[in-house]
Amino acid sequence: MTTSSRREFLAASAAAAGTFVASPALHAAGNDTLKVGLIGCGDRGTGAAVQALTADKNVKLVAMADAFEDRLQSSLDTLRKKAEVAAKVDVKPDGCFVGFDAYKEVIARCDVVLLTTPPHFRPLHLKAAVEAGRHVFAEKPVAVDGPGVRSVLATCELAKKKGLSVVSGLCLRYDYGFRETVRRIHAGEIGEVVALFANDYRGGRWTKPRRPGQTDMNYQMRNWYNFTWLSGDFNVEQHVHFLDVCAWVMKEEYPVRAMGLGGRTVLNSPDYGNIYDHFSVVYEYKTGARLVSSCRQNPGCKNDLSAHVLGSKGRALLSERTDGLSIRSAADWFYTGPTNQMYQTEHDELFASIRNGKPINNGDYMAKSSLLAIMGRMAAYTGQQVSWEMALNSKEDLTPPKYDWGAQLPDPPVAVPGLTKFV
Repeated sequence: MTTSSRREFLAASAAAAGTFVASPALHAAGNDTLKVGLIGCGDRGTGAAVQALTADKNVKLVAMADAFEDRLQSSLDTLRKKAEVAAKVDVKPDGCFVGFDAYKEVIARCDVVLLTTPPHFRPLHLKAAVEAGRHVFAEKPVAVDGPGVRSVLATCELAKKKGLSVVSGLCLRYDYGFRETVRRIHAGEIGEVVALFANDYRGGRWTKPRRPGQTDMNYQMRNWYNFTWLSGDFNVEQHVHFLDVCAWVMKEEYPVRAMGLGGRTVLNSPDYGNIYDHFSVVYEYKTGARLVSSCRQNPGCKNDLSAHVLGSKGRALLSERTDGLSIRSAADWFYTGPTNQMYQTEHDELFASIRNGKPINNGDYMAKSSLLAIMGRMAAYTGQQVSWEMALNSKEDLTPPKYDWGAQLPDPPVAVPGLTKFV
């Protein structure tokens, strides 16, 4: 699909999304029921639905959509068996929708929409939801290419004008310990930040081998993580979490350029699609500070998910480990405060913002942290230096020619640094 046809598709989808269920202000400080819709019924979507239904006393799930019928029914069965939320699951057969256009039906029926499909679809679904006047929970990342990022930025500006909440699935920003650690960094406890390290070392990843007779689109959609057009690659789909932590530490200042490398050394069979299994990217800020981003997926190796911040007066560690939040400076500090379930807190704060009429809009940072990861992928795929402006204004649109289960969609090639061109 070309950039122009993508715009036309976005516009048409928004027009078809239905009429307002209610004005955003209607639910403020009220006891009326908030209708929730789930778009994307995988494990993360099912978990998000549980958290949404737990977050408010007067809420119910009324509609669900997925590309695949079996995924939708599995999710619905799971939700109906969850004792803590089962009474709030009010999804009738006519509230279940399957296929590429299913999102439109859910948006038309709900006040709050949970967007948890593969990341490729996030700009399209977010635009349709906001234009229809819906509050949104949007899983990370929110785009897989420059046109997608630009779409999300524009959509979230529209959400501000409409008074809608848009809460991001970049969940570490909702963790109490991370919040306190970053607050202390911003207060100057380690001085000026001069270097950051974002690590995401983890084991292998799932893959869905191709079945006999399976169409190209069906196979790639089932195996979505392993294709760049759907997931953005590993460093975009998952490593975005700790890249976002670094953006947060830097007070949303973004690097001016990046160079990096990457490849496939272990997860390199055809079933692993066309994405890499390791990246190493160095980002440079206008201040001269550097962010060194490293990630890999390799079974049997030691894992580490953390961000390290070096300052002129000390250093900080931000990790999901119990002992992973600390500052070493003139006066050492270790986080010992309250802990929380950050996934739940995202939804608690989303629904509270709807009830109190004070919208939360995470749109700017969720889009730009996604671009930060995309920028690193571009640098590694091409082997070239990529600037922030190049990444943001890139014309590379990963959208397939059409969303059609029967269409031919050959497996995309693996990027080769030095040969793959920046677009």
